Amino acid sequence: QVQLVESGGGLVQAGGSLRLSCAASGRTFSTGAMGWFRQAPGNEREFVAAISVSGGNTYYGDSVKGRFTMSRDNAKNTVYLHMSSLRPEDTAVYYCAATRATIAEPRVDISDYAYWGQGTQVTVSS
Repeated sequence: QVQLVESGGGLVQAGGSLRLSCAASGRTFSTGAMGWFRQAPGNEREFVAAISVSGGNTYYGDSVKGRFTMSRDNAKNTVYLHMSSLRPEDTAVYYCAATRATIAEPRVDISDYAYWGQGTQVTVSS
């Protein structure tokens, strides 16, 4: 089992920045790829970013490419999502997710993620 706890959400003006953190516990953190998803009211959960076990490979959704950066610190069992140039349409609950330990590379498909955090709200005002 893996437990994930997100933090760092909040209210920010358009054009601003936020950094989300996701602390993991329950298994060796350096196994399994990690991802961030988001869900706005009335919408399906959307892929945002993913990172490999080593941290060397990342993949981003088209709507955040060039503005968001995902990283991980295996020594601290933590992944991060640095968000810049935020837009009102980035407003959503952001979820951290972990794949099964056998998956090492970034994954886009939500079905590849076995563990989820409780989510953190990000609100971008215009």
